Amino acid sequence: MESRAANLKNEYESNGYLTGIQILDKNQLALALQNYSALEEKFGKEYTQYNLHNIHLENTWVMDLATHPQVLQTITAVLGPDTILLDSRFICKYPASDVPYKNNVAPFVAWHQDIRYWGFEGGSVASVWLALDDVDQQNGVLQVIPGSHKQGLLEHRASTVAGNMLTSNQEIPEHLIETQKAVQCPLKVGEMSVHDGLTVHFSEPNFSNRRRCGFVIRYVPTTAYPVDDPDRPRSFPATVLVAGEDNFKHFKNNAPSTFIKTF
Repeated sequence: MESRAANLKNEYESNGYLTGIQILDKNQLALALQNYSALEEKFGKEYTQYNLHNIHLENTWVMDLATHPQVLQTITAVLGPDTILLDSRFICKYPASDVPYKNNVAPFVAWHQDIRYWGFEGGSVASVWLALDDVDQQNGVLQVIPGSHKQGLLEHRASTVAGNMLTSNQEIPEHLIETQKAVQCPLKVGEMSVHDGLTVHFSEPNFSNRRRCGFVIRYVPTTAYPVDDPDRPRSFPATVLVAGEDNFKHFKNNAPSTFIKTF
């Protein structure tokens, strides 16, 4: 186990991401898909494509995904043993037949770095994509620039292309991106990828007739602390200590009463 953790950490620190990690077994996957389908029926697909935010606090099955032992084994390998669940969100790119494009513009995610939007210092953020559908080039696969996390924080500006799903509508200027080095991260359903907060990445529109849905989970080490930065006006109302001990108490532990920490 220690050698595997060391290998994961070395690969993550070298490339800025990991991918193709098997997480959910057949029964766990079936339960997650059943529960997610219930949310689609309840709220509608236009809502569920981006608005199921931090529902791990109210839904035990979502908290179970965010604290799945296989997820936490990987996250603690790259961040360290003391880890906080910072934020979670389901993101779904539906085919146009399910959710028609607004103004006939297909949604995509521009080239960016996650850390640009999170108002904290003292540690990086690790972002997980846990695939609830197969992800490939046809339905908008994640693409990353290996090693780009070593460049530090790059310039971001307002996106000039319509359809950017990023809340702040920002992007990294093209001349700063080595797109020829981009690597795709296809996933089978039940697998996950994880990337560093400084890793440059994006995803194209879903032009297929298939859904591309994933559970995005963000984690930070307990050394991280929030900062008052008007350029990064994020709040953190759903933080939960999910592994180890928190000797710093920078973030409130909002653990649901049903959650039992086992890591």
